[in-house]
Amino acid sequence: MEALENYYLNKTEPNQSCLLALRSIILNQDKDINETQKWGMPCFCYKKKIFCYLWTNKKTNEPYILMVEGKLLDFPELEEGDRKKMKVLKVNPNQDLPIKTIETILQKALEFYRI
Repeated sequence: MEALENYYLNKTEPNQSCLLALRSIILNQDKDINETQKWGMPCFCYKKKIFCYLWTNKKTNEPYILMVEGKLLDFPELEEGDRKKMKVLKVNPNQDLPIKTIETILQKALEFYRI
Protein backbone atom coordinates (compact mmCIF):
# COMPACT_ATOMS: atom_id res chain seq x y z
CA MET A 1 0.00 0.00 0.00
CA GLU A 2 2.98 2.29 0.47
CA ALA A 3 3.52 2.54 -3.30
CA LEU A 4 -0.11 3.55 -3.69
CA GLU A 5 0.20 6.30 -1.07
CA ASN A 6 3.37 7.49 -2.80
CA TYR A 7 1.47 7.80 -6.08
CA TYR A 8 -0.60 10.59 -4.54
CA LEU A 9 2.12 12.13 -2.40
CA ASN A 10 4.54 12.41 -5.34
CA LYS A 11 2.11 14.56 -7.33
CA THR A 12 2.46 18.34 -7.31
CA GLU A 13 -0.40 20.71 -6.58
CA PRO A 14 -3.06 21.20 -7.77
CA ASN A 15 -3.07 17.60 -9.06
CA GLN A 16 -2.32 16.06 -5.68
CA SER A 17 -5.38 17.61 -4.01
CA CYS A 18 -7.53 16.90 -7.04
CA LEU A 19 -6.54 13.22 -7.19
CA LEU A 20 -7.02 12.79 -3.44
CA ALA A 21 -10.48 14.36 -3.71
CA LEU A 22 -11.37 12.06 -6.63
CA ARG A 23 -10.11 9.09 -4.64
CA SER A 24 -12.36 10.03 -1.74
CA ILE A 25 -15.38 10.52 -4.02
CA ILE A 26 -14.85 7.11 -5.63
CA LEU A 27 -14.33 5.26 -2.34
CA ASN A 28 -17.44 6.88 -0.84
CA GLN A 29 -19.75 5.56 -3.56
CA ASP A 30 -20.11 2.09 -2.03
CA LYS A 31 -18.78 0.14 0.94
CA ASP A 32 -17.69 -2.68 -1.41
CA ILE A 33 -15.24 -0.46 -3.32
CA ASN A 34 -11.59 -0.94 -2.49
CA GLU A 35 -8.41 0.55 -3.90
CA THR A 36 -5.36 -1.22 -5.22
CA GLN A 37 -2.66 -0.44 -7.75
CA LYS A 38 -2.37 -1.82 -11.29
CA TRP A 39 0.17 -0.75 -13.88
CA GLY A 40 1.39 1.97 -11.53
CA MET A 41 -1.96 3.70 -11.21
CA PRO A 42 -4.66 3.69 -8.54
CA CYS A 43 -7.26 1.11 -9.44
CA PHE A 44 -10.71 0.87 -7.87
CA CYS A 45 -12.55 -2.43 -7.64
CA TYR A 46 -16.10 -3.29 -6.77
CA LYS A 47 -16.23 -6.74 -5.20
CA LYS A 48 -12.85 -7.57 -6.78
CA LYS A 49 -13.86 -6.42 -10.28
CA ILE A 50 -12.00 -3.39 -11.65
CA PHE A 51 -14.36 -0.56 -12.54
CA CYS A 52 -12.19 2.57 -12.75
CA TYR A 53 -8.69 4.03 -12.52
CA LEU A 54 -7.20 7.41 -11.68
CA TRP A 55 -4.43 8.75 -13.88
CA THR A 56 -3.00 11.91 -15.39
CA ASN A 57 -2.81 12.73 -19.08
CA LYS A 58 0.77 12.45 -20.33
CA LYS A 59 0.47 15.56 -22.54
CA THR A 60 -1.66 17.93 -20.44
CA ASN A 61 -0.79 16.46 -17.00
CA GLU A 62 -4.46 16.83 -16.03
CA PRO A 63 -6.13 14.12 -13.93
CA TYR A 64 -8.86 11.89 -15.27
CA ILE A 65 -11.01 8.96 -14.25
CA LEU A 66 -10.80 6.00 -16.64
CA MET A 67 -14.08 4.07 -16.69
CA VAL A 68 -13.51 0.40 -17.57
CA GLU A 69 -17.04 -0.15 -18.91
CA GLY A 70 -17.11 3.27 -20.53
CA LYS A 71 -18.64 1.98 -23.76
CA LEU A 72 -21.79 1.18 -21.76
CA LEU A 73 -21.98 4.69 -20.31
CA ASP A 74 -23.73 7.40 -22.30
CA PHE A 75 -22.60 10.71 -20.85
CA PRO A 76 -21.39 13.64 -22.98
CA GLU A 77 -18.66 14.35 -20.39
CA LEU A 78 -17.00 10.98 -21.13
CA GLU A 79 -14.50 10.82 -23.97
CA GLU A 80 -13.78 7.64 -25.89
CA GLY A 81 -10.79 8.74 -27.93
CA ASP A 82 -9.28 5.74 -29.71
CA ARG A 83 -10.32 3.29 -26.99
CA LYS A 84 -12.63 0.41 -27.84
CA LYS A 85 -14.04 -0.25 -24.37
CA MET A 86 -13.04 2.46 -21.91
CA LYS A 87 -13.88 6.16 -21.67
CA VAL A 88 -12.33 8.95 -19.63
CA LEU A 89 -13.69 11.80 -17.59
CA LYS A 90 -11.16 14.61 -17.72
CA VAL A 91 -10.95 16.81 -14.64
CA ASN A 92 -9.50 20.30 -14.52
CA PRO A 93 -7.55 20.49 -11.23
CA ASN A 94 -7.80 24.30 -11.24
CA GLN A 95 -11.61 24.33 -11.10
CA ASP A 96 -14.20 23.04 -8.65
CA LEU A 97 -14.84 19.35 -9.20
CA PRO A 98 -18.18 18.53 -10.87
CA ILE A 99 -19.04 16.27 -7.93
CA LYS A 100 -22.65 15.52 -8.93
CA THR A 101 -21.57 14.57 -12.46
CA ILE A 102 -18.76 12.36 -11.14
CA GLU A 103 -21.08 10.64 -8.65
CA THR A 104 -23.77 10.10 -11.28
CA ILE A 105 -21.29 8.51 -13.70
CA LEU A 106 -19.76 6.32 -10.97
CA GLN A 107 -23.16 5.15 -9.75
CA LYS A 108 -24.26 4.30 -13.30
CA ALA A 109 -21.02 2.36 -13.84
CA LEU A 110 -21.52 0.46 -10.59
CA GLU A 111 -24.94 -0.71 -11.80
CA PHE A 112 -23.18 -2.98 -14.32
CA TYR A 113 -21.27 -4.67 -11.48
CA ARG A 114 -24.19 -5.01 -9.06
CA ILE A 115 -26.18 -7.28 -11.37
